[in-house]
Amino acid sequence: MPRLHPFRGVRYDAAAVHGDQAPDLDLSAVVAPPYDVVDDAERAALARRHPANCVRLILPEGAGEAGDRYTRAAVQWAEWQRSGVLGTDGAPGLYPYRMEYHDDLGRSRSTTGVLGALELPDASGGDGILPHERTLPKAKSDRLALLRATRANFDPIWGLSAAGGLTRLLDLGAPIATAVDDDGTRHVLGRIVDPDRVGAVTRAVAGAPLVLADGHHRFETALAYRDENPSDRGAEAILCLVVELADDELDVRPIHRVIPRLPAGLDLPAALGSLFEARTSGSNTTEGVRDLRAALEAVGGMGLVLRDRLVHLTAWPGALSDRLARLPEPLRGVDSAVFELAIQPALQSATVRYEHGANRVAEMVRYGEAEAAVLLRAVGVETIRAAAEAGIRMPQKTTFFAPKPRTGMVMRSLDPGEGDGSGARV
Repeated sequence: MPRLHPFRGVRYDAAAVHGDQAPDLDLSAVVAPPYDVVDDAERAALARRHPANCVRLILPEGAGEAGDRYTRAAVQWAEWQRSGVLGTDGAPGLYPYRMEYHDDLGRSRSTTGVLGALELPDASGGDGILPHERTLPKAKSDRLALLRATRANFDPIWGLSAAGGLTRLLDLGAPIATAVDDDGTRHVLGRIVDPDRVGAVTRAVAGAPLVLADGHHRFETALAYRDENPSDRGAEAILCLVVELADDELDVRPIHRVIPRLPAGLDLPAALGSLFEARTSGSNTTEGVRDLRAALEAVGGMGLVLRDRLVHLTAWPGALSDRLARLPEPLRGVDSAVFELAIQPALQSATVRYEHGANRVAEMVRYGEAEAAVLLRAVGVETIRAAAEAGIRMPQKTTFFAPKPRTGMVMRSLDPGEGDGSGARV
């Protein structure tokens, strides 16, 4: 079963961040989103926000060979610790973490989890740790180079625990850090060092399987690094945010498919006509997207976004039966899997990109950044659980868990004397 361990967190010194002796707990200026949702413009904005913003660690800049970037991150990481910008907690602990936000329907929500050092299994999918999406090789190779250079976990992965009642054990107490991100989400970090409380949380996590929700490539990168360094105890674990696998704790959103360029002469609705009924759903406007999304939730199907109109695609009765029969049962209602089987072949050699946010996707098509897009529905918590328990991976970029924890609230070093040092089994 999953083993979550306390560790000595590496954290920003608030006085060093704010330049005064009455430190504010707010770390908004130095934390960042996970590296894989930061584009070039946001990376530049974050770097300007504060000279110690952790985007300089997770997305380092550097001239010449690619390796120079990772060396620069390692030098920066070491320098910030030497100068006191970053400090290491004196004793191992677990770090309760809460995100307070509004979902895409405007409802006030919160997600509460705990950050710890998750012991890596002998093999991916072992020890009750269940991946649920395929991954992209390029992202893994990039993260492996960064891990080799810095020997640190900056971005936590997400794990969803089937342990009922885990959330009740995660009282944050007095916060040790806060941040507000650009979407208005408030992030709050606590710390648990009491052995009884630490033990209660780790036993709860160990009592049920853990589904990997986000950070699959970082997880597989950690496995690869551990296998390269079999005697390195620091490499035996990875920084992980564990959240209870419950509807109340999770906001799971879809990741849509964007087609920058259609093959010349391709009429996509017509090409899909033998499989889908294509009903025009209105104009490509914010209101039109809202109405199409409501229709998708009410009656199913997928939404085709074209520059001048929106189209509701619903499968003709029986038209997809043979194709769906190729899928494992838990995936037959997952839009990303149906897209791969029924829509992607019609695109021929066209490139497919992945974007979350239906309005953003529609704007890309409306203003010519892309020629078409397909809106998908979110995957439910029970489907995620069923697929993971069956050992089935969903297509890459199926689920977008929102909001994203901020990188830099607490980090983990793999080296002795920094972070938990001794790795797992502490």
